[in-house]
Amino acid sequence: MIKNTAQLLVLLITIISCTNKKSESVKDEKPNVVIIFTDDQGYQDIGCYGSPDIETPNLDKMAQEGIKLTDFYAAQAVCSASRAGLLTGCYPNRLGIHGAFTPNSYQGLSLSETTIAEMLKEINYKTGIFGKWHLGDHPDFMPNNQGFDEYFGIPYSNDMWPLHPQQGPIFDFGPLPLFENERIIDTLTNQSSLTTQITERSVEFIKKNKNVPFFLYIAHPQPHVPLYVSDKFKGKSNRGLYGDVIMEIDWSVGQVLAALKENNLDDNTIVIFTSDNGPWLSYGDHAGSAYPLREGKGTALEGGQREPCIIRYPKKIKSKRVIDVPMMAIDILPTIAEITGAKLPDNKIDGKSVWDIWTGNSNQSPHEAYYFYYHVNELQGIRYGKWKLYFPHRYRTLNGRKGGENGLPVEYEYNTIDKIELYDLSKDISETTDVAAENPEIVEKIQLLGNKIRAELGDELTKKVGKGTRSIGETE
Repeated sequence: MIKNTAQLLVLLITIISCTNKKSESVKDEKPNVVIIFTDDQGYQDIGCYGSPDIETPNLDKMAQEGIKLTDFYAAQAVCSASRAGLLTGCYPNRLGIHGAFTPNSYQGLSLSETTIAEMLKEINYKTGIFGKWHLGDHPDFMPNNQGFDEYFGIPYSNDMWPLHPQQGPIFDFGPLPLFENERIIDTLTNQSSLTTQITERSVEFIKKNKNVPFFLYIAHPQPHVPLYVSDKFKGKSNRGLYGDVIMEIDWSVGQVLAALKENNLDDNTIVIFTSDNGPWLSYGDHAGSAYPLREGKGTALEGGQREPCIIRYPKKIKSKRVIDVPMMAIDILPTIAEITGAKLPDNKIDGKSVWDIWTGNSNQSPHEAYYFYYHVNELQGIRYGKWKLYFPHRYRTLNGRKGGENGLPVEYEYNTIDKIELYDLSKDISETTDVAAENPEIVEKIQLLGNKIRAELGDELTKKVGKGTRSIGETE
């Protein structure tokens, strides 16, 4: 029995304290999720991936404090398709997306698909995207209709506007719009401050939502051409303007990690850093490096889709580990679902959780193979264990020539793979020696896998129509 006011006060304080602790423990069960996604960044464009001339101290530290994936693939080797795969857990061609959307399109990511943002909103996450969207610029398909509470950035690639006079209007769709949610707040003729603005908005989002679980998607438009960098990094690298841009992105990563630490969110936040596809090699000194990989953006070869990927989650992932098990961006959604307890989409997805690999509890991929589509739904390659097989197809290349200078591209040439090629990536990461003739049983096995996926997703090279594809989003 409570005998006096003092005892009653003590009891109330105890009840409030216990309630707060319970709330904190519930919050702790749901980690924050941050995905940092760059544009056209090469495999070698980070110090810990071997860059000889670009300093990336924050990303290098992040790799030391987490895991570095050596065999991680973008979902496809081009902007929109790659982003669709990341956000939905599907091969983009399952969704009817095969390339990059142009401005003023009446197509986009279908609203019937479930994005990571929509999946996490179902379990009360706050969601924000800061940067490049590129999954349809019609209002119906913009981020606020795809699960994001907040949006600040550009609706498509940063080159989709009239470029400087020396280059001419490669794309001429009018001024590049800058959006805040559903409203255009500016048009950009100079993007030098955009990386900083995206970073500042991201940090503010972290501070504002520190008491609730959140999903933060930072989709940097850089280092896609045209390159822009703020004055604080101009001329700072040993790799010219491209290196300056990467250094500023590394700074941005550092600002985000510092904001998590300052708001006591560091331990219970999973941060994933990767890119949408390999370097746009025709731009030469304004493009990244995929060394030692073969080719770059716009091909299903290793340089087109194998990307740097660094993951940090101090509470659950042991540090200083390098993982060489193949993985793909389509696996991120189901892995986040497992970590957070979110429900997977109702629609069929292609990705599978790789959480046990990230934590070190397994070194076996949940996938039998990964499939490399490009162009208009062409099945061009398959990764099967250590093997990579290519079907006959045409691809763009510089054939050993140097790319352009000062933001001007050179023309690509086209080569044709006229018979099946097979590479042992464990011994030949640069894909220099075709070993198909020495491994007929492997070739036969992978061909059977190809037949199976063609029945599901189709293949323009063999004129197969897949039974498992869904319609792209369209509006009038």
